[in-house]
Amino acid sequence: MSNFSKKFEHVANKFTQWSGSSWAFGIAFGLIIGWAISGPVFGFSDTWQLVINTGTTIVTFLMVFLIQKTQNKDSKAIHLKLNELVAASYKASNRLVDVEDLTEEELDTLHKYYQLIADRAETEKDIHKSHSIEAAERLHKYKASKEATDPSESTS
Repeated sequence: MSNFSKKFEHVANKFTQWSGSSWAFGIAFGLIIGWAISGPVFGFSDTWQLVINTGTTIVTFLMVFLIQKTQNKDSKAIHLKLNELVAASYKASNRLVDVEDLTEEELDTLHKYYQLIADRAETEKDIHKSHSIEAAERLHKYKASKEATDPSESTS
């Protein structure tokens, strides 16, 4: 990452944090109140209206890109965390790692599979059949025994 990119990232992150703060809202609210109060002074002219329209359009235009950047970063971080959980789970399918890169048709196929599982779970009258403490304990013991023998878990 270039020095410019690092600085831009830093500034964008700081501005994102600030723009979501109470101070930013207060300043924006104050500007709107100030503009509204100044209406009689300027006779509610077209120029007076153009000032607020232009200002809010520019701010909105810039904020769209800032929000998208933030959402892209958050989305990537969440996907990486979920990928780590899937990869670390002995019973989870590794096919779900990077599932966000699948086509819409492939995602629909996976959705149908999990919807079928959910539908079958809904038919159970007793929640303990699909969510029992005993099953959780068995899974914990299974994973603990695997960790003791799994060479990828070595700490050396």
